[in-house]
Amino acid sequence: MLTRPVLDLGLYLVTDPVMTQRHGLLTTVSAAIDGGASVVQLRDPDAGDDEVVAMGRLVLTVTRPAGVPLIINDRAHLVAEIGADGAHIGQGDLDPVEARRVVGPHASLGLSCARVEEVERAATLPQGTLDYLGLGPVWATPTKPDHDPAVGLEGLRALAAASRLPSVAIGGIDLDRTPEVMATGVDGVAVVSAVCAADDPRAAAARLRAVVDGGAA
Repeated sequence: MLTRPVLDLGLYLVTDPVMTQRHGLLTTVSAAIDGGASVVQLRDPDAGDDEVVAMGRLVLTVTRPAGVPLIINDRAHLVAEIGADGAHIGQGDLDPVEARRVVGPHASLGLSCARVEEVERAATLPQGTLDYLGLGPVWATPTKPDHDPAVGLEGLRALAAASRLPSVAIGGIDLDRTPEVMATGVDGVAVVSAVCAADDPRAAAARLRAVVDGGAA
């Protein structure tokens, strides 16, 4: 049976095209990795495919030497062209089985779930289809205005309990909220503004990572 590397979901950085302008995309990603980011997802829903490919290849020059996986948001069909490590899809994107076919057997594949039924449906997929679930949004967030209703901490706890796969929480998570998020049983936190909009992305990532790993906020 084919096995893929197990992702360290502890501190999962999702990039934002506006927030990263302050320090620059590569500088922000590099700083976050230095601070402890263990996965980087490239997300720019308004960019064309060619732009995403170009950005992805640039980001790889930072993530690959550090041994940090690069995940492409939504566009599973670009993973091979970029040379990325995987893709993350939403409920309205490609069917997970089709997405697995597109990315191939060696790439990581994540799926967003906002309802227990979606988590349970993910569990019925053929073994090896998915590698992890993104759970949330926990709180409302301006970085994705069309997101599902926020599930809150109790909703997140229910989602995590229903999951048979590793999971990462997303949606409005900052340093102060990270301890209570981790207490729900997820494997990590996915953050956008908490790092991308920080004065010092490296320091912000380091503080988050310390809490994820068991330290105090």
